[in-house]
Parts: sequence; C-alpha cells; structure tokens
Amino acid sequence: MKLLITGAAGYLGSILVPRLLNEGHEVAALDTFMFNQSSLLDCCHHPDFKVVRGDVRDRSTMKQLMKSVDAIIPLACLTGAPLCAQQPDTARSVILDAIQMMLELRSPDQRIIYPTTNSGYGVGEEGMECTEASPLRPISLYGRLKCDAERAILDSGNAITYRLATVFGASPRMRLDLLVNDFAWRAVRDGFVVLFEAHFKRNFIHVRDIARAFQHGLSNFETMKDQTYNVGLSSANLSKYELCLEIQKQIPNFYFTEASIGKDPDQRNYIVSNARVEGTGFQPQVSIEQGVRELVKAFQILRLNQFSNI
Repeated sequence: MKLLITGAAGYLGSILVPRLLNEGHEVAALDTFMFNQSSLLDCCHHPDFKVVRGDVRDRSTMKQLMKSVDAIIPLACLTGAPLCAQQPDTARSVILDAIQMMLELRSPDQRIIYPTTNSGYGVGEEGMECTEASPLRPISLYGRLKCDAERAILDSGNAITYRLATVFGASPRMRLDLLVNDFAWRAVRDGFVVLFEAHFKRNFIHVRDIARAFQHGLSNFETMKDQTYNVGLSSANLSKYELCLEIQKQIPNFYFTEASIGKDPDQRNYIVSNARVEGTGFQPQVSIEQGVRELVKAFQILRLNQFSNI
C-alpha cells in the first residue's frame, strides 16, 4: 500500500515506519522535527521511503501528500496533558483542526487508522473495566481534543481508531515523560520515587506492540473498520504502586513510598478491557518485565534527561 504517516519521526512513528517499509509498503513521512530528532535516518536508504519536513496544519502540503495514498496514519500530535496545557492553542490546531482539514481533503476510499487515548475514560468506576461502550469523561484538554478527533474520524467512515493504553519502552525518538519510562529512569538514576495517590490505576502497552497493532489494522481493515478498539496489555492494569513493585523486581535497590499528603495532578484512574481487539486476533507480546529490562539497558545509553515532551 501507499501510506502517509504524519508525525512520523515521533516516539511511535520511528518504530512503525521501518516496520511498514520492511513489509513492502511505500511510506511518505511528514514531520516538523520539532525536537531535532534524527530517528528516521535508518530509513533514508529505502527506495520506498519519502520524507517531507512540513506541518500537518499546512493545507497545500497535506493536499499534495494525500493525493495518491491508500491509507493515512495521523500520528502528528502534541502528546500528553502537560504539553497541551502549556500550549492549548497549538494543541487544538494540531490535534483537532488538522484532523478536520484532513477529513475534508480525503477521498471516501482512503483508509484512516488513528491513535487516540485511554485518557478519555478519565476516572473510571470502581472495580469496573472500561470498554469501548463506556462513557468518555476526559479530564484534560489533551483527552478532550483526542475524543473530539476520534468522533470526527469515525463519523467520516472507512476508519479504525485505537484507544491506546499508556505506552512504554525504548524508541529511537525516546520519551522519558511516560509513566513506566519515568519510574524506571528514576529507579536507575535516583534510586527512589515518591508516589502521590499510589492506588490510581491505568493500563499499559509497549510501543512495539502499538506498531504491531497498526500493522494488524492494515492487514484486517475490512473486518475491523468503523470501530474503535482499546489497545493495551490485559495483564498490565496496574496501580502506580504495583508498577513500582514490577520495577523493583529488576532493580532491587529501588525505594518507593507514598506521600501522606498531596495530590497527583494527573487524576486518571481506570482499568481497561482489551477484549474487542483481542477478538480480532491481536495479542500484545511485550510484558512489563521485558519492557523494564529493555529500559535498564537503554539508560546505559541515555545519560541526560533530554527526551521528554515537556
């Protein structure tokens, strides 16, 4: 297939693009390279790879790139609640306005696979798994914008949306502001972490498994289209305290404690069912244990905290 991937040089895109090229797809990659990343250099030798330094909000750029593609994977995003709170106007223009423009430009037969977020569930109900039918109650601008973009894409038809769990793992365009990556980094660098509201839970998934989910969606598009899917590791609906216990198994000197006062500014708290996507034949392959082991190795390479979105 001929694919357009926006935000292609980001944390997920830098894993996904080479995998799609190796599958035989032609990939046009659009990115602003706002973090000065060099994560797609290993793809430049490939004859089916095209890279464009540009902005997803530029209508003429998008119109030109979309003319001849079979499917679009819109990854361009200001990702995460803190970054969106810092730059609300930019967040809206990138996450929602650019998607609405893309939908105006697309032809009906062009497929879309779009990553949204479990953040839309906000605060779940005690003891109940969030399914795709659960009410969306986003508690951040980031969550609200992603929910609005998801709704617009599904209403347009011929699309799949993935509500992604919190991502972890090493990537050529690394991020350390994700919860597992952050806690593992603190365990290696500082040896301790202080938890606020340690009982808060969420679901997790490795970045390579998310890339596999996109490959799965492209291969099974006709049977999966026009639906949204939670995509996470079903064995990893973990509280922050439980996550620290998992990290401590591999970093025995890691000390963590819960603060007696204070609130986590991120009030998300939910557990998620991934049964729908598992019913299509998709199963994540990377456990929390494997991911932490990988991160410990990666932190021998990354010496400075320069890989966050904020």
